[in-house]
Amino acid sequence: MNGKTMQKWIFYLFCLVLSGCAAIVPAPPTKTPDVKVEKKELPGARELASVHLTEQGRMLLESGKVDDAISVLEQAVSIYASSGKNYYYLAEAWLLKGNVLQAGEWNRLAEMYLAGDREWSQRVYEQHERIRSRGR
Repeated sequence: MNGKTMQKWIFYLFCLVLSGCAAIVPAPPTKTPDVKVEKKELPGARELASVHLTEQGRMLLESGKVDDAISVLEQAVSIYASSGKNYYYLAEAWLLKGNVLQAGEWNRLAEMYLAGDREWSQRVYEQHERIRSRGR
């Protein structure tokens, strides 16, 4: 590069710096702590249908229609298998029918799915004790 070309480049760079258009090299990013953002998803159609059926089954149980309640609660389970309340009420229905083995299986599933819920865990435990006392 000859002297004149070099002067032009220096002048060009000088103008860029003065105008604020010169490239600024950013500092390397510092490591930020990992932040977990909990996303609360809205219940889907299957879950909502299951909740509706579970409530219907509960009301049937309360009115003494145990066989109808079992039918409705089994539909709720087939639609959305992750709701522990379905299992709890199925255990309750089978206990009312006197089938301790079936009640015990549904109770075991209710215990698995409701483990994180204090209130329901207590109810499941009490149900388990009633099933156990009937099985003796």
